[in-house]
Amino acid sequence: MKNINFLAFAMPAFFLFLFLEYKLAQRRKKPEIFNYESSVSNISIGIAERLINLFIAASFYQLYYLIYDDYRLFDIPSNALVWFALILATDFVWYWYHRLGHEVNFFWAAHIVHHHSEEFNFTAAARITTFQAIIRTGFWCVLPFVGFHPSMVITMLIVHGAYSFFTHTQLIGKVKWLEYVFVTPSVHGVHHASDEKYLDKNYGDMFTFWDRLFGTFQTEEEKPKYGLTHPLKSYSFLWQHFHYYFEIYELWKRSSGFKARWNAVFGSPADMDQDIRPILEKRFLQDKAAPNQRLRFKNYLYIQLGICTLILTVFTYYFDYLELYDKVFVLSLVLITLINCGALLEQRKWIYYLEYTRLAMISTYFLYEEDLLVFFFVPIAIMIFVEQLFSLSKIYQNTILQLENAD
Repeated sequence: MKNINFLAFAMPAFFLFLFLEYKLAQRRKKPEIFNYESSVSNISIGIAERLINLFIAASFYQLYYLIYDDYRLFDIPSNALVWFALILATDFVWYWYHRLGHEVNFFWAAHIVHHHSEEFNFTAAARITTFQAIIRTGFWCVLPFVGFHPSMVITMLIVHGAYSFFTHTQLIGKVKWLEYVFVTPSVHGVHHASDEKYLDKNYGDMFTFWDRLFGTFQTEEEKPKYGLTHPLKSYSFLWQHFHYYFEIYELWKRSSGFKARWNAVFGSPADMDQDIRPILEKRFLQDKAAPNQRLRFKNYLYIQLGICTLILTVFTYYFDYLELYDKVFVLSLVLITLINCGALLEQRKWIYYLEYTRLAMISTYFLYEEDLLVFFFVPIAIMIFVEQLFSLSKIYQNTILQLENAD
């Protein structure tokens, strides 16, 4: 039992709470809390982050131990008072990491993905990228540097992350007396709002007194409008991850002189030229589908997300026992599937070739497992022959990319 990787159960637990939230929203007659396309996009990003972090989380922990063993300032013991101090210190570090994530372009590029969603529910909590995980790990290093033992830090980060998950919901209303100390869903909902009065407020993750102390607290007054002030016009898995880095680069190219180029990377997102994103979207993307239309064959997306979740759960459980080629295969297969899901939401016709890529990867993997890799060209030849014989691409596109009214 001691070798069980309990993180393997994180995704099933997530879907359990998501199911309960969805059913409760239906019971309270609040279907607007969930949006099909946005929820699929949110979950896809969450799966990718959990998957990629399996490869680098150990490095994070090793870094904590390295700093603690060689550079810690104090020897802090483990007792109830220290645990209380650690939870305060963790949230204090989070406050400044989070605030800088909104005030510095380079950090905002990693954090903006968390704010793309125009819905506010448990799926929005999943919108964390590996880039964001890497950056905030740099901030967490302060804790072992001060002298908190890495095992304590890791435990507290798990508790801290679990708490913040439950603040991403609209089904819990204002609890004013609690907001004097703790971040509630109402308080965090303000942080996710694009209303001018709510911008750059409520950075705390567990406690509100940091925001009150540094002048960034805002209570919920009018119902927030969630998302970005300039919404992203794409559900593309890749574009959502990288669009702001492209925007920074475009601003950097437009700038002249060291100071201007420095500000393009490390300046404020508020100073980003607002004509850049529309130009890049026209260059690389089509806009989102009309809001009154959506895919008819939605179950295909659900099946893919379900398979990805199952793979991630099993993969996490057995991660330490797998060979490198197994890990690379699973990583590639899941990422291609998530890219496929985003392309489906945007009715991209080239997704058919992603299907071929997946089939080629799966067949090659099993041929390698059976020591028959010399025959890797056989399944590829079969796919080409079947495509030429039956024009599967047209059948696939006409079936999978059918649209229906969303009303």
